[in-house]
This record gives sequence, C-alpha cells and structure tokens, in this order.
Amino acid sequence: MTFMASAQAAERRDPQSPDRQTIDQAVAALAAKFGNRLVTSRAVREQHGNTITWIENQPPDAVIYPQSTEDVQEIVRICAAHRVPVIPFGAGTSLEGHVNAPRGGVSVDMRDMNKVLAVHAEDLDCVVQPGITRKALNEYLRDQGVFFPIDPGADASLGGMASTRCSGTNAVRYGTMKDNVIALKVVMPSGEVMSTARRAKKSSAGYDLTRLMVGAEGTLGVITELTLKLHGIPEAIAGGICPFPSVEACCNATIMTIQSGIPVARIELLDALQVRAVNLYSKLTLRETPMLFLEFHGSEASVAEQSKRFGEIATEFGGGPFEWTARPEERTKLWEARHNAAFSTFTLRPGSAMIPTDVCVPLSRLAECVAETQRDIADSKLIAPIVGHVGDGNFHLTLLIDMANPEEIKVAKAFNERLVERALAMDGTCTGEHGVGQGKMKYLLAEHGAPALEAMRALKRAFDPGDIMNPGKIVALG
Repeated sequence: MTFMASAQAAERRDPQSPDRQTIDQAVAALAAKFGNRLVTSRAVREQHGNTITWIENQPPDAVIYPQSTEDVQEIVRICAAHRVPVIPFGAGTSLEGHVNAPRGGVSVDMRDMNKVLAVHAEDLDCVVQPGITRKALNEYLRDQGVFFPIDPGADASLGGMASTRCSGTNAVRYGTMKDNVIALKVVMPSGEVMSTARRAKKSSAGYDLTRLMVGAEGTLGVITELTLKLHGIPEAIAGGICPFPSVEACCNATIMTIQSGIPVARIELLDALQVRAVNLYSKLTLRETPMLFLEFHGSEASVAEQSKRFGEIATEFGGGPFEWTARPEERTKLWEARHNAAFSTFTLRPGSAMIPTDVCVPLSRLAECVAETQRDIADSKLIAPIVGHVGDGNFHLTLLIDMANPEEIKVAKAFNERLVERALAMDGTCTGEHGVGQGKMKYLLAEHGAPALEAMRALKRAFDPGDIMNPGKIVALG
C-alpha cells in the first residue's frame, strides 16, 4: 500500500523529513489499525495545514481521527517506531503555523474526542476531552450555574487553547489558559500517558508539569484530557461602549480604570478603522472613532456602581458618553461583533489576505506602544486596524495585504519586525496570546536570550529525543 504525497508537499519538505518509504510504512500500519479513520486525500491533508494566514500551507501525509486516549497512544507508538512526526490538531484556528507539517507526518485531529467527562460544580471544575470547543462546553454547563471564561475570538478547541496558552476578552478578570487549567492527561512521545496533577486547587508536590504543557504547542506531547477551572455565572452583567478622541485616551482611561481597582471583566479597544469594519460586517451603527467595549460582572448594585465610576474616568480623558446596558440581547450583539472583529476587516479590502499579529507590553507602556504603532501604520501606508485586550496590555493588528504585490509583502514584513522590536524594547513580548508556532520562532532569542532558549531545547530533547512531536515549532533542535 503506497500513499503518495502531493508534489507541493514533496517540494517543501524539510531536509530532516522521513523518507517516502518510511512514511508509507507508518501510514500503512495506521491504516491497518484504524481503517477509514485515517484519511490521505490531498484536500483533507491541506485543510490540516495552515489555512488562515500568509504562512505557507504545509500539509501532513495523513490525517487520523482518534476517539480515545488509547487511540492516541497507539498512533504515537506507531509514529515513534518509524520516527514519523505527530502534529496535534484542534479546530485549526491558530495563526502562526502551529498545525503545519514541515517534515510531513500525521495530523492527529481531535474532532471525535469532544466529550465532557465530568462536571464538579461544587468544586468549580470539569474534566473534558481536547476536541470540545469553548462554546460547546459553555452550552453544556449553562444550566449548572457555572461557565468557562476563556474566550479567544475563534470557537477554538480546549486542547488547542491549552496548547497555545491562549487568552481572550475575559483575561483581565479571569486570567489566561495557564490560570484556568488544573491538570492534564498527556500522551508522551514514547506512547506512555502522563497525568500532570490532581484536582486539588493547589499543590507543592514537584515540578509544575501542567504549566509546562500549557503553551508547549504540542511539541512535548499530545493532550488527551483537561481538568479546567470553572467560575460561577455572575448575578448581574452590565456592558457597553465608550467613544474616545484617540487611542491614547482609550489606553490611558484603561490604565486609570485598572489602577483604581475597578474589577472590570472585559475592556477592549477598537481603533476607528476597526469600528468601521465592525459596522460594515455586523450591521452596527457605532460612531467611527476609537472606542472601548466594556463589561462588568457582579451584583446588580455593584455593576451599576462600576459602570458609573468608569463613566467618570472616561470623562477625565475626553471620552463618553459611556452607554451601558444589562440587557443580555444587546450585550450579546456587541460581543459577537467584537469576536468577529478579525473577519470583519475583509470588508475594508475585499480580496486581500488577512495577516493577524499581536504583541503585549506592560500596561504603563500601552498607550505609547499603540500610538507609535499607529504612526508606523500611517507611514507604511498599510491598512491595519487595531483591536486589543487592553486591560492586560495585549493588542492585535490585522494587516490586509495584496499577496500578489511583492513590494507590499516586503513592507508588511518589515512593519511586523518593527512592531515586535517596539514591544520588546518596552519589556514586552512578541506574542501575548497567538503563540510562537513557526511565525514567531525567530523572535525568541531577542526576547528570552540564549540561555533560556537552550533550556527550552534541553526540555524538548529530554521529553522528545526523536523530535517527532510537532517538529519545527517554538525551538529548532537541528
């Protein structure tokens, strides 16, 4: 039985890729074990490479759909025996080439591992399989008085969210994935299963393996089960919008809000161009000016008090009026528009490619960083609306690029380099929540330094000596 890769896949192979015969042997062994749950069609394989950004699509040689931890163990053992790469795949919404297969190999799609295994509402935790999405989990939890707060713009899978250490609009109050994963079950490169922790809320027993795996992007093992922290659904929620004269005013009002101790749950920046895109895409009629979207959680009295206090702060920075509501349908419409912000940008330049990127800086440097970035966008003559989780210093840009114009691509890449350099110069990071993948590997040396990068390589070698777990991501061993 022979499974030939496409010519495109063959051309792009890394020199460290397994040879064709080895790949064929591994795929044949998997097909014998899993039957029609292994797919080798070109269309499906290309759907399991990078599909969202300008990073080249590098498809795997096969896609397989496990249904249990035991299935994943068997897949990993077969691949390890042939030294064939294993690339975990969730919903495919990552933005930095995390799911690409530069050395070929097998994409392990967690689509069928999508169950809620247990809910312990009294302990505020649940146990889930990695393929369930955040929306599906919250739908399941809705009648139990609890919810899972991490909400990236896409309806990502929980395994992928843990692997990329993602965040979202609620992070300013509830933290990121690293703060909301209690324990993991991980299939290691040997095929053995490792449990990283128990359900206890805290522990001082040994290394923190949970947080090592959260953000490892599948380079150390395959997550097959997650124990997640839950939160009680607030008694009352109030949210709304507040226009400002400039992005600096938005950022300064945000800083003052956080420093004043107002327990804001969400505080999101949209620049004027992003507001225009949101209006066009979501059929809203917002003023096309820099704007904050906010939300407060608590009792009816507390959310009213918090909303009032924020309105006073906004006035100090020339903003307002702050229009807020506790009506669920009105809030939902606003936050759906915010979550669709990236896709809304296509309305500004139909036919262009969407190139998302993000950085994060200390909150005190946020206004300066965003203002300098806006000037750089204008000087570069790029179309790049800004949206940000400004409560924790993280903001995103979506560059709209004509991929048929080499000069424009060159300008956009140079701009992205300057954006990262600017964030690092302000003691920030090259990515607040998108992750490293392939796209931001080159910035890790400047951000962390050589000793830290070598420590990461040492961990990778110790966990995955055969370098089969999502190779070519985060750090290169070769």
